[in-house]
Amino acid sequence: MADDTTPTPIRLVLVDDHRIVLSGLRYLLELEPDFTVVAECSSGSEALDTIRGLQPDIVLLDLLIPGFNGLDVLRALSLDTESPQVILLTAALSEDDMIAAVRLGVRGVILKEMAPQQLVHCVRHVHAGGTWLEKNVVAQALRKLVNDPGKSTLHGGLTPRELEIVRWVAQGMRNKEIARQVGIAEGTVKQHMHNIYEKLGVQGRVNLVRYAQEQGLLYSRLP
Repeated sequence: MADDTTPTPIRLVLVDDHRIVLSGLRYLLELEPDFTVVAECSSGSEALDTIRGLQPDIVLLDLLIPGFNGLDVLRALSLDTESPQVILLTAALSEDDMIAAVRLGVRGVILKEMAPQQLVHCVRHVHAGGTWLEKNVVAQALRKLVNDPGKSTLHGGLTPRELEIVRWVAQGMRNKEIARQVGIAEGTVKQHMHNIYEKLGVQGRVNLVRYAQEQGLLYSRLP
């Protein structure tokens, strides 16, 4: 008779542009009886196709893969109705990258210099619904948010209303249409647009949409 108490393995996809790192990660993780590595990917585009095809539980993602990088993968996954939990496994992480990653829904961040068992604990913790972030990097990011709020807030210093308007602009709406959609006067929309341009340091709707796409403002949750 089959043992119905055997837990379902945690299915993982590994993403790193160094084959030796992928091999080492697979070896480490598959020592754990409740882990199974279902795929290894060495590029962001390959990773995105694989993740969408296999629907793993956890993705271990190197942030610094060339070309279509880790943040690009996160932005693309944020558009999906269902996506796996993502853990960034990276050699280095700037405050800006940390802020962007958290904004895009990453659930774990662990540096490659950490002890291997820390990675195992991180995977289990995130799979159970928790969040695992490197304390030193988080502290640096928070200090940057406090010391430079105009440039480093999660939404570029925009209010929830301004962020909402940016998203309507990205859909091609003009001020009159946005006013009707949001339920405010067209003049108020114009004032919001002026404030948005000032805060983000951009000019014109095309540049605004490009900036919003690059910074992930179209994908992050409204406050």
